[in-house]
Amino acid sequence: MYSIKQVVEMLDIPSVTLRAWENRYKAVTPERTESGYRLYSQDNIEDLRWLKNQTEQQGISISHAVRLLKARKEKELKESVSSISGSPQDAFEKMKRQIYNTLYEFQGERANALIDFGFSLYGYDSMFHQVLIPVLIEVGTAWEEGTATVAQEHYMTHMISNRIYQFFHVFPVYSQLPKVLAFCPAGEQHQVGLLLFSLFLRKNGVEVVYLGANTPEEGILSMLEQQHSIRVICLSVTDKGLIPYCEGLIQRLKEAFPGMECIAGGKGYEASPDSAGPDFVMNEPSEHWQVWFDNVFTGLKSRA
Repeated sequence: MYSIKQVVEMLDIPSVTLRAWENRYKAVTPERTESGYRLYSQDNIEDLRWLKNQTEQQGISISHAVRLLKARKEKELKESVSSISGSPQDAFEKMKRQIYNTLYEFQGERANALIDFGFSLYGYDSMFHQVLIPVLIEVGTAWEEGTATVAQEHYMTHMISNRIYQFFHVFPVYSQLPKVLAFCPAGEQHQVGLLLFSLFLRKNGVEVVYLGANTPEEGILSMLEQQHSIRVICLSVTDKGLIPYCEGLIQRLKEAFPGMECIAGGKGYEASPDSAGPDFVMNEPSEHWQVWFDNVFTGLKSRA
């Protein structure tokens, strides 16, 4: 990733021109740091170099050049996806590989275009379960094995997590269903399963307050003190070693908030199926979640 200063020096394009191309013509969309500074990918660099060539060497206006660039990239994307053939599983695997490779190389715009096209082809359920979640799992494994850098792991996780977050506000909320607080406890960094399960709850009309990974206990207590409408806690743990802490946390939360229901899941609980803390241990495969939801949340709704 490159700063705007580096891009200016590399391409000999004034920073004011770069900003105009981005803001007025949407030529490229760089990433942003937490402080708001632009970060350009190699893909952005190549696009800007091509645009400069079109405007300076070919005499084309920047607005026309941007239209040509977008048309060219759309054509390349369609040709790339049209090459996917074979069984549905083969198609998912090839789509996953293409998205993984583009994200691995920090080509965010191309990856988002592939994801959008995948949603249009397969729908969001299949894309999440068959493509995007496997990408997240693969990059996590690559990071643990040292074949992906911390920057690549963070970038890919951030990009795909944002696509999942976007769907949280698509589905209507049914007020008669209990409100859920979803989090991973302190020390748990992996939130993929929690994200997916929270999205499933939202699809079924449940309002989910999502806190994400590595949530400190005091933050949970503070949230519950402010949000009296929350009646269900959902936590996810991949590390079996965190189960004893989770058992104590659940007990403390139930003592502080009588009547609170608790759902737990994740690989940690799969390895500890006899855990006595949660009211429900969610270890069913995702295709069985709907049956589980209909049974459990119908009961919670009747006690509202």
